[in-house]
Amino acid sequence: MGIDRLDGRLLELLAEEPRIGVLEASRRLGVARGTVQARLDRLQATGVIRGFGPEVDPAALGYPVTAFATLEITQGQGADVRAHLAAIPEVLELHTTTGQGDMLCRLVARSNADLQRVIDLVLGFAGIVRASTALVMENPVPLRIVPLVRQASGGPAAEPPKRRNG
Repeated sequence: MGIDRLDGRLLELLAEEPRIGVLEASRRLGVARGTVQARLDRLQATGVIRGFGPEVDPAALGYPVTAFATLEITQGQGADVRAHLAAIPEVLELHTTTGQGDMLCRLVARSNADLQRVIDLVLGFAGIVRASTALVMENPVPLRIVPLVRQASGGPAAEPPKRRNG
């Protein structure tokens, strides 16, 4: 599904101010309240907007260590492995992949030592043959959607970062 410039402006406004009301959004966008509501309803119905929940920082919850684990699984065990991993709270994301492994998961832990406990939980299932783990050192480009929204809606491109002399 494509989005137009108004959809893009609405999504950008929601990304900047997630608690903005429909009336205020309509005022800022210069369109009728009903137009904003109809756009929101359509964007939700088509899956463009997946939720309005808070953005939570795992580090602030006491899980400052992030790692990615590439998993190789036994053929035919995908559904069981997915169910096993979904039951582990420290597994934040799981993707099936092509390439070296079969799955890639983002894990969090309370410390490097606690990461071993999490990895042991992950590997505690017969359908997982091998894991390769990489620790995250920093996250210089956190998950962002607004530049993609701008591109998809034909909106203005983001300004490139200014270079500092020195």
